[in-house]
Amino acid sequence: MCSSKLKNLTKENISQINGRPVLQPKSNQVPTLDRRNSLKKSPPKPLNPIAASKIHSPRPISLNSPPLSPNSKSLRKPAGSCKELVRSSSVKSKPVKSPENSDGGYKEVVSMVIVEKQPGSIAAARREEVAMKQEERKKKISHYGRIKSVKSNEKNLNVEHEKKKRCSFITTSSDPIYVAYHDKEWGVPVHDDKLLFELLVLTGAQVGSDWTSVLKKRNTFREAFSGFEAELVADFNEKKIQSIVNDYGINLSQVLAIVDNSKQILKVKRDFGSFNKYIWGFMKHKPVTTKYTSCQKIPVKTSKSETISKDMVRRGFRFVGPTVIHSLMQAAGLTNDHLITCPRHLECTAMAAL
Repeated sequence: MCSSKLKNLTKENISQINGRPVLQPKSNQVPTLDRRNSLKKSPPKPLNPIAASKIHSPRPISLNSPPLSPNSKSLRKPAGSCKELVRSSSVKSKPVKSPENSDGGYKEVVSMVIVEKQPGSIAAARREEVAMKQEERKKKISHYGRIKSVKSNEKNLNVEHEKKKRCSFITTSSDPIYVAYHDKEWGVPVHDDKLLFELLVLTGAQVGSDWTSVLKKRNTFREAFSGFEAELVADFNEKKIQSIVNDYGINLSQVLAIVDNSKQILKVKRDFGSFNKYIWGFMKHKPVTTKYTSCQKIPVKTSKSETISKDMVRRGFRFVGPTVIHSLMQAAGLTNDHLITCPRHLECTAMAAL
């Protein structure tokens, strides 16, 4: 009743154990040789040529080194020497052609070759760059520790510069004629009647104007008023006064005031002997030396200028207000109002002591 297939299956399922037939399930059967061969793993893939070359390529043998004897000690260097080797040499890859492969071609194998550094190598350039940076850093920090002394020297230089500085109303934009007047005349004690009369005229003329404009017209005033000879100016008639107005462009009221003041100076000379004695008598013939540090602190008038102004007005002088008289006192050296930082302060003080 059983088919042949069934017979084959039963035969395959029966196995011999200790000489006796034993029926076993399909899963417990030992595979045959053919099945074992079919279950074999696939052959491993070929290694990377670079890795293969590292494994199979022989180490480079130096031609100059003698052969090693079996009794000789190991030539391996200590760890410290390896660092020196790394410093003194660089690794360079060099392609080497290996024998033909199975395909008939050549395959490149990269071998690691130790090459000594050349002077123009990257590492040498890096060392030079580091050395240059170190030199630059040394130059940058070479002044450390001397900054304080440099600042103190600069401070001393600034103090010296301030000591030699003119009065602050003299600036870089000041007119040279004004600078020359400050450096040579302003604050110098004056005792000449003719020059005192001239300064009285100029200080009156600079009201509503400035010293630079008046100083530029100084020669014009000298020509117009006969060199400030009080005796000659006092004799000017109406025709002469009108010609001065027309020829020199001086205001009529100003010309009339100058002529009247010249007449009062002659009266003062008769009473005091000279205009110099009259003016300096208010100062007891000694100039006042101030010690101002800033031009803003210099007053436009003082109690002394007010006293002199009142007396001159009482005597018939014109254009002699307290401000004009204080300007006359500064110009004629009755008061030394140069700043203490100005070199002219000491010079005018020394001239006043003579």
